[in-house]
Amino acid sequence: MKVLVYGASTNPSRYAYIATELLLQHGHEVSLVGIKKGEVLGLTIQQDQPLLEEIDTVTLYVGPANQEGLIDYLESINPRRVIFNPGTENPELERALEKSGIQTEEACTLVLLHTGQF
Repeated sequence: MKVLVYGASTNPSRYAYIATELLLQHGHEVSLVGIKKGEVLGLTIQQDQPLLEEIDTVTLYVGPANQEGLIDYLESINPRRVIFNPGTENPELERALEKSGIQTEEACTLVLLHTGQF
């Protein structure tokens, strides 16, 4: 499954980094988008809003204050679902995604992976 970690970080103590590590361990193909350039476990963090294809799931690690313009980007890559991790919840964005036919889920990617629910 192709997964986009939106809000990727090179800091090993950040949840986005830990999620990337776990996603790779579970055999998922991972793409990273973040503010700062860098690499995580051999993967390059892309900046801005790169055109990505066949993304099944987007897991968000950016808060509502940094989600402006995200609806257009998410609609353009058309994932099956978007996971709003704790602290990223945004009812307005969730409603807009659902209107576009994209599933939303308020959950913790780390918990979903650890419990086999991802």
